[in-house]
Amino acid sequence: MKNTAFLTLLSIALSLQAEDWTQWRGANRDGVVGGKKWPATLGESNLKLKWRIELGSSYSGALLDKDTVYVTESTAGNKTDTVQALDRTTGKLKWKQEWQGTGSWKVTYPGRVNGSWIRSTPAIANGKLFVAGMHDRLLSLDTKTGKKLWEIDFQKQFKTPVPGFGCVCSPMVDGEFIYMQAGASFCKIEQDTGKIVWRTMKDEGGLRGGGFSSPVIAELDGKRQILLQARSELTGIDIDSGAVLWRQPVRAFLGMNILTPLPYENGVYTGTYRSGAFYYSINQEDDGWISKEKWKIGSKASAYMSSPVLYEGHAYVLIQDGNFACYNLRTGKECWRSEKQFGSGRHGKYMSLIRQGNRILALDQGGGLHLIKADPEKFQLIDSKKVSTQPTWSHIAVSDEQVAVRELNAISLYDWKSPTPIVP
Repeated sequence: MKNTAFLTLLSIALSLQAEDWTQWRGANRDGVVGGKKWPATLGESNLKLKWRIELGSSYSGALLDKDTVYVTESTAGNKTDTVQALDRTTGKLKWKQEWQGTGSWKVTYPGRVNGSWIRSTPAIANGKLFVAGMHDRLLSLDTKTGKKLWEIDFQKQFKTPVPGFGCVCSPMVDGEFIYMQAGASFCKIEQDTGKIVWRTMKDEGGLRGGGFSSPVIAELDGKRQILLQARSELTGIDIDSGAVLWRQPVRAFLGMNILTPLPYENGVYTGTYRSGAFYYSINQEDDGWISKEKWKIGSKASAYMSSPVLYEGHAYVLIQDGNFACYNLRTGKECWRSEKQFGSGRHGKYMSLIRQGNRILALDQGGGLHLIKADPEKFQLIDSKKVSTQPTWSHIAVSDEQVAVRELNAISLYDWKSPTPIVP
């Protein structure tokens, strides 16, 4: 009885600890955070701008550790990629590291309309920052000094072309390794040395190769494995060996499989560009792993670019027609779309999402920040606030009562906490 009480108290204490925002979609890559309870609204008394720094263009999400904000930019006509470490209290520059790309290279059609600047969100682990530039190069930097520890030039090492859309995949850190789509393949890399442990899922690179989606780790049918969505298929990959455990063809227009797949129970939810959204059951049988389509919904209801968040068996996500929506993952039933309660109410093509409990913080591409209740019965918009007049395609970050908004050409840090009550 005492042990049970102790474990319960320990669990509560851990859930209240501040969380660093260390990689794509947060420490667990699922868009879910703990820490102190979020304020009830986005009002002026709760959400206050701490500082704002102008920068070069970027779609990479910001990272936050205890005392530093890490942010990328592309400069010199997108020929140079840069990462900066900013003091979390003042916004002042701590250090800056930059590296050259491949001259006048530009993102191919149709991605060119959105610019040719850096897109991959870096990752932090074990005192190191791992950052990937558009030209298929991965750098390891010391988080305190910015000193370059090692670099992989995937083009030179594997003699592969630059991906047509640039290096988009955000590196995943787990234990002592990094995992990412680069070099026309998927690689496992030693954090200390930059040595490539294994390389799988090879493709032709260039326009038709090079994946967009960022990986996530999940346990399916009792086995911990990597979920990877490549240009034409969804796969489960053995973490130790790199062996492909199972494959599920997932077709999309121009191979634009973008979002991070969402594991749920013994299955995976994903969405594609113009080809619908799916839920596949994944099971291990005597003759190997089996993936099977359990349900499918049409393209207009597909979450093709914005990665969803999960809450109590439901996926909450921005879908292709520009509405926020909720889906029952067991049945594929659409519970609601935001337009049914709020008229046109459309949010554009992209929205990054973070959940705490039954509330979702959402940043749309037009600088609109929204607080939404996760409720399968109806769409409930708690509050909204305009935080930028610039495009905001980068993923929002939340850490220890602060919110980082990476605008196209700036980074803004907000304090987000309830006012301290005045005690008479």
